[in-house]
Amino acid sequence: MDALTTMIYRQIKRFTRARSRVVGMIINPLIWLVFFGLGWSRVFDNPMARMVFGGVDYLTFLAPGIFAMTVFNMSFMGGVSVIWDKQFGFLKELLVAPASRKAGILGRMIGDSLVTLAQGAIILALTYPLAESLRLSGFIPALGIGFLLSMAFLGFGVSVALKMESMEGFQMVVMVIMLPLTFLSGAMYPIDTMPDWMKVLAYINPLTYAVDGARHFLIGEHVAKFALVTDIGVLALLAFLLVGIAMIEFEKATIG
Repeated sequence: MDALTTMIYRQIKRFTRARSRVVGMIINPLIWLVFFGLGWSRVFDNPMARMVFGGVDYLTFLAPGIFAMTVFNMSFMGGVSVIWDKQFGFLKELLVAPASRKAGILGRMIGDSLVTLAQGAIILALTYPLAESLRLSGFIPALGIGFLLSMAFLGFGVSVALKMESMEGFQMVVMVIMLPLTFLSGAMYPIDTMPDWMKVLAYINPLTYAVDGARHFLIGEHVAKFALVTDIGVLALLAFLLVGIAMIEFEKATIG
């Protein structure tokens, strides 16, 4: 196999062997969905509140956001495994192998993205019995949005990880960036309810367009903030740029 397919296979195989990781990655978003979603859905169970959420119940409004948050969080954390491989030698083997460095790191990102997407798909499937208005026909298209989001932030995570030596330091950087982007994405409450200064930040937040695109497919355009072509265009452009940067950075990387 070439470097691209080898790395895709390696990342998928690596994940399926880590059963605790599989369980842990699923439980965390389920906690958000059940305890946060079900709890607040009772608070917003009235006609006035439904108007704020585009005419749907709160759990339906929240479900695409939980899906996007799951993909986003897992993709961002993909950089941790890059630091791990830097410390324990696997990246050295990839750097000295008679194969394209860019193809190798691209394969790694695609493999991690497929793993992340599988986790997101499981969470989304478990959401359907709880949310009353999700469209079954939107399941597969929403995964397409998830793939673009995953590739974008895997590219970012890999680029940052290549510059760092400490997993703890990387996790600190991730947490500083992750929480603001999550709360500014419109995943948990509509952007229109935010203060004007916060709306500006939400509009430049890439995660906003993933949440909005997922809502297009899973609920309908009446709850979406932007045109679908805008959501897909922003995510596709971001994925192209960040993955390209990660490939260039890995091409120049030296592991001491």
